[in-house]
Amino acid sequence: MKILFIGGGNMATAMLGGLLQQGFAGSDLYVVEPSADKRQQLQAEFGVQVLAEDAALPPTEVVVLAVKPQQLPAVAQARAAELAGRLVISIAAGIRMADLDRWLGHAARLVRVMPNTPALVRAGISGAWLGPHATAADRVSAERILSSTGALVWVEDEAKLDAITAISGSGPAYVFYFMESLTEAASQLGFDAATARQLAYATFDGAIKLALASSDSAATLREKVTSKGGTTEAALRVLGEQGVQAAMVLAAQAAESRAAELADELGRQ
Repeated sequence: MKILFIGGGNMATAMLGGLLQQGFAGSDLYVVEPSADKRQQLQAEFGVQVLAEDAALPPTEVVVLAVKPQQLPAVAQARAAELAGRLVISIAAGIRMADLDRWLGHAARLVRVMPNTPALVRAGISGAWLGPHATAADRVSAERILSSTGALVWVEDEAKLDAITAISGSGPAYVFYFMESLTEAASQLGFDAATARQLAYATFDGAIKLALASSDSAATLREKVTSKGGTTEAALRVLGEQGVQAAMVLAAQAAESRAAELADELGRQ
């Protein structure tokens, strides 16, 4: 399978690295990238085929649209004739399938994907929706490509991608916020910056590894750490009084609503 990336940014770079680890040959991977310096870097690092922005597209079976959402309408319309009949995977946030299909002249088979930034270290999770004209074989191809950066969840309703955005797309920022807060707490309890960071980050890392290795729910794991009348109970009481869990739910709901609003705005182009 030959794959063309239009756009050579961070997410495309993460996918290229993952695909090479899966056994793809650099000669089967192509990248259209406007920056000459970036093209040189991609070719040197990955051994892929690089093309300038105005180059004719090679006849690959799959095209991954990895440009910024604001750039996608112009790129899709300019390349519509060349993309006709191909499997096109869009990883541009907030671009609805119907709008991309319209820009491409209703001539491509589409998969829409919402990745997240841990893909940069092959630990991402993506949400994906199979377009109405895509085939079962297209789904298999998409899974092979998208699994290069981590896990994959398929949704049966495109609107659920807004919820994916709210949970896993924006989710790393929520985790970083809690890490930042725990680091600040450690600093205020008297630790120097380096030790505070080490304590907070290692605690998150260990807790996640324990959760993933256990069949217990997060609630059960929390209860196992919480002794009656102990230190953890005192801390969790404050979090409950401050409405932290309710605020987390409201935050995700706000992200989902904003994702839908952005899709409406981008779709007017």
